Amino acid sequence: MAAEAARAAPAPGERVQQARAQQVLAQIDALDVRLDHVVDAWNGANIRLAALDGQVRQNRIALRRARRTMHVAQQRLAQRLVDIYVSGEPGLMDVLAGAHSLSDVVDRAEAAKAISAQDKRIADVALAATQRTAHRQRALVQSRARQRRTLSELDGNRSQIESSLGERRTLLASIQTEIARLQAQERERERRLAAEARARIARQQRLLAARARQAARQRVAAEKQAQTPAQTTAQPQPPPPAPPPPPAPPAPSPTTTDATTTTEPAPAAPAPPPPPAPAPVGGGHPEAAAIAARYLGVPYRWGGATPSGFDCSGLVAYVYAQIGISLPHYSEAQFHIGAPVSRDALQPGDLVFFNGASHVGIYIGGGQFIHAPHTGDVVKVSNLDSGSYAGSYVGARRVS
Repeated sequence: MAAEAARAAPAPGERVQQARAQQVLAQIDALDVRLDHVVDAWNGANIRLAALDGQVRQNRIALRRARRTMHVAQQRLAQRLVDIYVSGEPGLMDVLAGAHSLSDVVDRAEAAKAISAQDKRIADVALAATQRTAHRQRALVQSRARQRRTLSELDGNRSQIESSLGERRTLLASIQTEIARLQAQERERERRLAAEARARIARQQRLLAARARQAARQRVAAEKQAQTPAQTTAQPQPPPPAPPPPPAPPAPSPTTTDATTTTEPAPAAPAPPPPPAPAPVGGGHPEAAAIAARYLGVPYRWGGATPSGFDCSGLVAYVYAQIGISLPHYSEAQFHIGAPVSRDALQPGDLVFFNGASHVGIYIGGGQFIHAPHTGDVVKVSNLDSGSYAGSYVGARRVS
């Protein structure tokens, strides 16, 4: 299978628009990647913010509890201080008055001190817990505020990227519309070229047929002229009145001999000059060009060699098979078959090659050829001197 590397170049305007479209598509792809990152970061920031909101709520509840606990402890401690202030510290006589033994006196004194110390510890613990919770609350609120700023920035970035994406997509749609218009123009141009090619091939066929008929008539006339007997220029003399008339002279014929007489034929007139040869009808296989024109518009198909779809060498092999010439389905192999033809001697039916013989078409005259360009295209007419073909032409062959 030939390397089908050759690709038909679109019209210059279409190439420019396609290049712009590719550039815009690249920008859209880059923006899509950026948007993916921003949206992912935005989603993550939302999750972290929701977690911080939950922590702030839980810490707020804990802070309220700590403050209540601290308030209760402080109230108890304050009440204890009030009681001590009002009644004073229990003296020795107060302790002894209610005691029944020495150990009871010690226990009562220690209990009074322990109660006071415990109330203070409870108040201190409650105060510390409240301070820690309040500090944590401030830190959580600050973290939540930072997270909200981050989320706002990400949301702004997302809006900016989405706006840029919208602009790029609008531009791409405009470019694609322009490409579609240029492609429609190109299809119309190809349709016109195909119609002109068919008309030119039909004229060539009629001319060849007329020349063939003229040559046949000239051959028939020459054959009839060669078969007509030569006429003598001398007139016969009238016979004398008295003797009987002599017998008429025999027609010219080969010398005959009998036992007594030999008759010689009359001298033959000079042979007429041969008819002029018909004008040459050119080399190549013009019928191959006519056959190829039947398949204009057939879609390109990689490896195809039937009217359901052709690649370049498949089209050539299929067309030439119909005139009894077997060619391989391989453009580089086709390039080494037949005889080379110079560009100024091209005739309809010659094979023209491009891109290192990896692409082939059938010349149809007028600087044009029929070929199957590439995937997504159809069998069509192109010019040898247009687009990439002008610079990638490598030669032509005339097969027999």
